[in-house]
Amino acid sequence: MKRFATWAGVAGLAVAATLAATTPGSADDSKLEQLKEQGFARLAIANEPPYTAVAADGKVSGAAPDVAREVFKRLGVADVVASISEYGAMIPGLQAGRFDVVTAGLFMKPERCAAVAYSEPVLCDAEAMLVKKGNPKGFKSYEDVAKDTSATIGAPGGGTEEKLALNAGVPRDRVIVVPDGQSGLKMVQDGRIDAYSLPVLSINDLMKKANDPNLEVIAPVQGAPVYCDGAAFNKKDTALRDAFNVELAKMKKSGEFAKIIEPYGFSAAAAMSTTTEKLCSAK
Repeated sequence: MKRFATWAGVAGLAVAATLAATTPGSADDSKLEQLKEQGFARLAIANEPPYTAVAADGKVSGAAPDVAREVFKRLGVADVVASISEYGAMIPGLQAGRFDVVTAGLFMKPERCAAVAYSEPVLCDAEAMLVKKGNPKGFKSYEDVAKDTSATIGAPGGGTEEKLALNAGVPRDRVIVVPDGQSGLKMVQDGRIDAYSLPVLSINDLMKKANDPNLEVIAPVQGAPVYCDGAAFNKKDTALRDAFNVELAKMKKSGEFAKIIEPYGFSAAAAMSTTTEKLCSAK
């Protein structure tokens, strides 16, 4: 950068810096450049295959991070690094600047849409329950769990399933917060909870790995909506979100998006059949 030799030049630079700092959107516009310079974007994930996963060597995979990695690469950001977080801590962490984006199956709902800037839809899924073989309590819905005064259901803390169970009338003391999928699986096996609820694909992944004939999947849960997630950005980073959307749209059109998510069991057509605007306004 050329140095300014005159006082007027220095003053002009100071004024320009002040304007840049106070002009709405200026910090937002520089976010992508910051990520390019540091060489990676910080992701919040939940380690819930097939949405997200962390291998023993620390490598991040799963449908959501794989899409984000490719989009950021096209934006000039070389890589992504991830931190595992509970769903209830993801948005506060994003707002506090601990993450650059959440890519974790964080389904769009109006209250979340008010707190973060979502990309266009990435992954869509329905809800499921993991129960003992034969579904001994006859669960078909969250309301069924509520009606059985002895029944307990496990769900991720701060996640969609926890809220659906509570809204269906399951008392707080019968909705058990479970830290991860393997813990939920073990709790059902041991009879410590009667059901464990996650999206269909996540439950199916658990069942496949467990290979336990004494378990059964109830899917889709009756009365539960189909949800879609998107990459969630800080509200200050809408320019970054918009740039992400441009590349995401190109990938959807070219077929690259389908090539990334469909091997994980997700439907590209489902994600392309709706919009963030529709999902964020849904009641």
